[in-house]
Amino acid sequence: MAMTEERPKLAYRHTPGAGPTIVFLCGYASDMNGTKALALEEWARANGRAFLRFDYAGCGESEGDFEDQTLADWRDDALRIIDQVAQGPVVLVGSSMGGWIMLLVAKARPGQVLGLVGIAAAPDFTDWGFSHEEKLHLVEYSRIEQPSDYSNQPTVTTHAFWQAGESNRVMDGPIDFHGPVRLLQGQKDAEVPWERAPALAALFRSDAVQTWLVKDGDHRLSREGDIALILRAVQDVLALCSSPSS
Repeated sequence: MAMTEERPKLAYRHTPGAGPTIVFLCGYASDMNGTKALALEEWARANGRAFLRFDYAGCGESEGDFEDQTLADWRDDALRIIDQVAQGPVVLVGSSMGGWIMLLVAKARPGQVLGLVGIAAAPDFTDWGFSHEEKLHLVEYSRIEQPSDYSNQPTVTTHAFWQAGESNRVMDGPIDFHGPVRLLQGQKDAEVPWERAPALAALFRSDAVQTWLVKDGDHRLSREGDIALILRAVQDVLALCSSPSS
């Protein structure tokens, strides 16, 4: 567990090994025990690579109330777990909302974040992921409940989370990141329009950016073939991070 006096304790699993440390950043209302995180951990352990997965405050095994958290809080959770546990260079793997947090962390720690892998990355989804009517509902009632494809419980979004998202948009101009980037995106993703992936890729100042589209891929990208592609992307980025010319 890791903590500061101001924030809840965070649950995490750290696999020691050769760096840079691969850090998995979960999606919204998800946890560190998902298929992709566990597959990456297994690969890292088998290959002697350092790996770190954790739960944001209010999620999974971490302390805190889910509805008390905002995007900025979860960004700060990622920063403190990286600072306290990884304590060195990292490659970030961000799934869905984790792809947004990955960009915020890269901005906050430019000397520490060497590479990025986005999986159905969803930066700025508070802007494009809600209808006008849903945004009005958030303002009036301070929260909104929506059906979830992954749980029998509805997905809750608070107005405070939405406001924090609007204050931390990253796709309104060039992204000042110069390391290797791989963006994986399913073209049958019902949550993140696939066109957002190439649009995001175009914003990086780095030239070492590739967008991999999976024509029959959904939002989860958790099938065996999808996992193999994610592992290949991570290996690509790690190889470029260790290259003298990268």
